Amino acid sequence: MSDLPNTLFLRLEGPLQAWGDTSKFVIRRTMEAPTKSGVIGLICCAMRLSRQAARQHLRELNQLAMGVRIDRPGTRWWDYHTVGAKIGILKAEGGIKRTASTKEIETLVSRREYLCDASFLVALQGDPEVIQRVKDALRNPKWPPFLGRKSCPPTSPILAGETKCDDLVTALSHQRWRPRCESDTPRDEQGARLKQIQLDSLIQWQASLADDEAPLDAEVWYDAPVSFDPPVHEARLVERKCLTVEVGDPTQHHTPVPARLRTDYGKSTWGPLRDKRLEEDNHLCVFCKAPLTKFNATVQHVNYRHATKEDNRAALDDPVLQHKRLRDLRSLCRLCHDAVTMIEYGLGMGLDRINPCDPDFRDRIIKRRNEIIAFRSLETRKRRLSPEEVE
Repeated sequence: MSDLPNTLFLRLEGPLQAWGDTSKFVIRRTMEAPTKSGVIGLICCAMRLSRQAARQHLRELNQLAMGVRIDRPGTRWWDYHTVGAKIGILKAEGGIKRTASTKEIETLVSRREYLCDASFLVALQGDPEVIQRVKDALRNPKWPPFLGRKSCPPTSPILAGETKCDDLVTALSHQRWRPRCESDTPRDEQGARLKQIQLDSLIQWQASLADDEAPLDAEVWYDAPVSFDPPVHEARLVERKCLTVEVGDPTQHHTPVPARLRTDYGKSTWGPLRDKRLEEDNHLCVFCKAPLTKFNATVQHVNYRHATKEDNRAALDDPVLQHKRLRDLRSLCRLCHDAVTMIEYGLGMGLDRINPCDPDFRDRIIKRRNEIIAFRSLETRKRRLSPEEVE
């Protein structure tokens, strides 16, 4: 007997998944778990096989038995897609459908169902040579794989290991279930961490010499692909089983939130630096060159990476640090400061802000200044005029 692995595990996990079965064209539903047709299609995609070229490989791939463990069932969610935009939808009697009012080419709207935030562990079992070829293809896919539909990319590596095992139930039971976060870890009534968890699974039934009749509760899934073009599928019997699985460590760990930098505007630390920046700029706005007085003088931060009280205090004691700190500041009048700040907020800037001396921002700042002047003039006139005169 060969010692090569005969079971391959696939992790199918992503924001969206869609595993169609007997859906109609306008309403596309999804099965509750990956279908064999969808998994084989994923493998053919990794092998760079077109729908036509895949036909000669389907018999071999269909001989692989498949089991699915539902690690996270996800949430069903609907979306809509437009089909046939500017291409046209054929009518039963021939020709292209057009709208009655505008006579333009009609666009068909289809509703499609997805599984959101689901996670499945798929086990493929069969000939070790076929298992090896499938593993090699998924390790280095020729085309990007997707979870049922092309709009559903996976968010974790698909290959999840291999083993040698006699049956699918044993193979899936021996793979640990790992919660996503520590908060998802199952616990008992006393809050203790459980060592095992019960998970539902869908196991493909296979006839044997001892048991050649399928169990009465076996389900019929028409998802064994005979051809992708045109789509032809055969029936497959699936049993629902509840597996006892060990609980492993979480896949994600909590990352502490970084400390938020607090900008210092204290008189003893920020005040001297502000005055030095105004002196270096000769008490003139670096943008509009307006004289700065105690009523309209402001100092703009080009960035806030070194703007804490500790940074300002260190800059006052060290001339080198003070020179670096002053390079992060610019003198502005209140009007230019307001214009620059509005642009920064509109762009959603973080620590790095606008340098008003940068010529790339000159036109934007001028435009925003004019808007502020026009608004303030209007508000001033409204306050000074009577209601009748404003209207």
